[in-house]
Amino acid sequence: MKITKILAEAQNLWMALNLRVAILVSLALQAFLIFFAPIRKRQSKWWITIPLWSAYLVSDSVALYAFGLISKAQINGAISDSQVDASGHLLAFWAPFLLLHLGGPYTITAFALEDNELWGRHLLNLLIHLASACYVFYQSLPGNKLIVPSILMFIGGSIKYIARARALYLASFRTLRGSLLPSPDPGPNYARFMEGRIAQKEAIIQPLTALTAWSPSRHVGGKILDDRTVIKVAFFYFKKFKGLLVDLIFSFHDRNNSVQFFSSRPAKDAFRVIEAELNFFYDLLYTKSGIVHSPAGYIYRAIQISCIVAAFASFHVLNKHGFHEYDVQITYTLLLGAIGLEFAILGMVICSDWTIAKIGTSEEHGRSLFLGSIFIKFLLKFKSESSPFALRILSARWSKSLSQYNLIDSRLRRWPKWIEKLIDARLRKWPKWIEEPLSLIPLREWFDDLKSGRVEPYNDKLGELIFDELKQKASIAGNLQSIKDMCAARGIWALKNTKTKEDLAGIGQIRFQDTCAETDRFFHEKLSDENKTIKYACKSLLLVPTRVKPANVKGDKSKSALFDACILAKELGKLGETKWVILSEVWMELLAYAASHCRPNMHAQQLSKGGELVTIVWLLMVHLGLSEQFQIEGGTIHTSVDRWTVAGSAKDEAPTCKFHCNLNLFTPLFRFFM
Repeated sequence: MKITKILAEAQNLWMALNLRVAILVSLALQAFLIFFAPIRKRQSKWWITIPLWSAYLVSDSVALYAFGLISKAQINGAISDSQVDASGHLLAFWAPFLLLHLGGPYTITAFALEDNELWGRHLLNLLIHLASACYVFYQSLPGNKLIVPSILMFIGGSIKYIARARALYLASFRTLRGSLLPSPDPGPNYARFMEGRIAQKEAIIQPLTALTAWSPSRHVGGKILDDRTVIKVAFFYFKKFKGLLVDLIFSFHDRNNSVQFFSSRPAKDAFRVIEAELNFFYDLLYTKSGIVHSPAGYIYRAIQISCIVAAFASFHVLNKHGFHEYDVQITYTLLLGAIGLEFAILGMVICSDWTIAKIGTSEEHGRSLFLGSIFIKFLLKFKSESSPFALRILSARWSKSLSQYNLIDSRLRRWPKWIEKLIDARLRKWPKWIEEPLSLIPLREWFDDLKSGRVEPYNDKLGELIFDELKQKASIAGNLQSIKDMCAARGIWALKNTKTKEDLAGIGQIRFQDTCAETDRFFHEKLSDENKTIKYACKSLLLVPTRVKPANVKGDKSKSALFDACILAKELGKLGETKWVILSEVWMELLAYAASHCRPNMHAQQLSKGGELVTIVWLLMVHLGLSEQFQIEGGTIHTSVDRWTVAGSAKDEAPTCKFHCNLNLFTPLFRFFM
């Protein structure tokens, strides 16, 4: 009997607190996303990604749950009779806060690119939730004491929710492609010209549009770029080349302008501009920056903040007789939290690269803002990586790290026995009803991904190597066919330009799964638990006689390349220090191949996962003219229709690439010869 009474009291307490807890949790999730969402473009750690992903998914669910609780409380009259009217008015005032939360933070509208494509679903949800908020407000009539602050919060919340739906719509690939297409251009009237109905001088084709009034190649000097100029140049090329995201094609004027600028810069400057440009790409696809940094965006932000502040003022001066003290405190928490978060967002907007670029553009058009220039100088001094006051988390635009994979190290490393039993079906000794569901979950792949990856910091010397190699290729790229050949090269170009006649045959036939299986079998047979080290494993592999090619023994049954790599390592060992030159150039070609053959949406996805070097190389190759997305033959500018109908078929057939930078499966074999 006593237990029943305790449970009943606990249930009543939960019924009284669940709405209040839900709406406060919703506010907390918004604060978490606002301040921590930008970290994901600088870090790719799972312990950062998973909490952000969870908060992004849960935030909408909690807000919808709170909406349902408000409606239920109004319908059932779950509060005592003396407080039904007052509490109903307060609940109607809380509903617009949920619209504000459903509008999402400025720093994240989409967690993945697929969210942008689901803008229609968000639009439908917007209409449903607006109707729900209106219904809740209607239920509180007549005599609602909070009608003024409720209407103000409803306006502010609706504006923010509409802005989220519009940001998703504008960032979807179909909408983005449509907004970037040039106006239809039928060209000179061929039929009339051939019929002789126009004068000869009218038939002369006018020269192509000249370069814009300001271009980096003509207005940026030869000195090292300061941070402000880096952002300004990056914004210029972002506006020029954001069509890359939707696979549009560009004119040879754009190519020449870009090549001229990047070829004249040192590697560090080129990478700084690329990093800032990719940061604009990220903001366009995953945040509200695309709509906030516009005249209409500034207006809606001003209205939204004004409504929230006015709602706070009107509630503060209101006679609160009849409201529960705790509910009043919760309402103040919601109001102050909303105001604080909105002003925090305003600070982020003002301090963003977009604001710096916009002020720079205004100065170029004769609308110099003296106070704005002073503010930007202070801001850049604070954000600079070289400043002692700067935090890396604020200044870095990507993770500046390289994902590495070492085949031998990953196969030698083992999980504890209980994990091995969990992920390996051969070791399981559980009942069938437990084993079968576990076999449906790809635990092996998930655990292997956790243990095999390794991250190394990026350094400027590696950037110089990449930039010099790409610039060398760009200098000898005379036509479209030579560019295609260079982008398709996977080591051949490097070998032809190195004083060696060694063959890399077999590298392109690596079958990762078979190689891992053969490696596991070899280590199980040849290595004891005491000798499972990389050095001993390499020695054991190199002691295997390789006079006969593996393909002659295996035939077509296995595609493993383990002992092909051993043969290659032995041959490279005969070259002395030259092997490092060959390895670096071949690795560079593989990196460029992966960068140019990954679809643009694959690169766009990496921007939300800390960024990858392969994405930076992709954009750098474009700016150096090493891309098929320029029409440079015959002086003719084609629209994107040509891209899809003429060159699109080959591009569409390119395999989806998941390329980890600094990928070298057999690094330990090469390291053995040092």
